[in-house]
Amino acid sequence: MPYRYANADPAHRPHGARAILRWAVCDRVTGRRRPKPPGPPAPRVEPDLDLISGSSPLPSLTWIGHASFLGCLGGASFLIDPVFSNRVGRLYRRHGEPGLDPEQLPELAAVLVTHNHYDHLDAPSLAAVAAEVPVVVPVGLGGWMQRRGRRQVVELEWWQSVSLGGLDITLVPARHWSKRGVADTNASRWGGYVVGAGGVAVYHAGDTARFEGFIGIGRRCGPLAAAMLPIGGYEPAWFMEQQHLNPEQAGEAFLELGARILVPMHWGAFQLTDEPLCEPRGRIERWWRSLPDLPGRRLEVLAVGETLTLDGAS
Repeated sequence: MPYRYANADPAHRPHGARAILRWAVCDRVTGRRRPKPPGPPAPRVEPDLDLISGSSPLPSLTWIGHASFLGCLGGASFLIDPVFSNRVGRLYRRHGEPGLDPEQLPELAAVLVTHNHYDHLDAPSLAAVAAEVPVVVPVGLGGWMQRRGRRQVVELEWWQSVSLGGLDITLVPARHWSKRGVADTNASRWGGYVVGAGGVAVYHAGDTARFEGFIGIGRRCGPLAAAMLPIGGYEPAWFMEQQHLNPEQAGEAFLELGARILVPMHWGAFQLTDEPLCEPRGRIERWWRSLPDLPGRRLEVLAVGETLTLDGAS
C-alpha cells in the first residue's frame, strides 16, 4: 500500500494487518503476550514556578510528563507535545498528575507537535493554550490545526527551519509513522525538533525507533546541550522495535548525537505497551552505570514537574 509519507529507509514501514492481529489478539489469547501490571508512576515534584516564569536568564527544560516538556532558551518559552489530560485516545489513562497545569505556563513563543499520535497530540491540551500562540507541526498537520482555531500554524518538512520569538526551530527526521483516524496512515509527517537560542540547542526526538539518522542530527544541528529521548514503549520487542526505542537503544542514540545531557522521556505516565511504567528508568540507569567515564556528559532522570537548568551545558 503506498503512503504519502515514509521513513528515510523504505523498509521501515508500519506493521501490516497480520502483525497487528497477532499482537492485539492472537498472542493475548494464546498467552504469549502478558502485559505486566503498571506499578507506580514516575515520581513527581511541585514545579518551581518562579524558575519557569520566563524571568530567569538560564536555559531550562521542565518535564510535564511522558513526552511533554516546557523549554526556555534565550528567554523564550516553548511547549513540546503538550498533554495535560487524564486520558489519551480514550483507552489510556494517566498514572500520576502532570507536572504543570495550563494556567501555570509562562508566556509562550511557540508550541511544537512532533506527530499526530494521541499521546503526543492531545486536542484538549492544545485548546488550553491561547489560540494566538504559533504552532509548529510536521507537514500534513496544518489543516487539522487550523480547523481547531489555531491562528498561526507553520508546517515543516524534515530539515526545514523557522524562527519564532527568538527561537530557531528545525524539524529533524525520526523513524516512526503517523495515524489518527481509520484511513489516514502516514498522511502526515512525523519527526523530532532541534530548538536553539542564545547559543544553546536542545533536541526532542518525538517518537522514534533505532535508525541511522542520529549521527546526522548531531552533526548538522549540534552541539546539543540536551537530548530528550524516549525510553519506554518497547514490549513486546518484536512488534514495538519498529517504532520505539528501548532504554539501551536510547542510550546508544544519545552517544551518536554527541549531546551533553541525556534526558529520558516517554515513560512513567501512560502504559501504552506491556512493560511496567517505571521499568525503563531502571534500565537506562543500569545502562549508564555500565559505561566508562564520559567527561562532560551526564544522565538526568527528571521527576515529573522538575526543571533542569542548562547553564554551561553546551
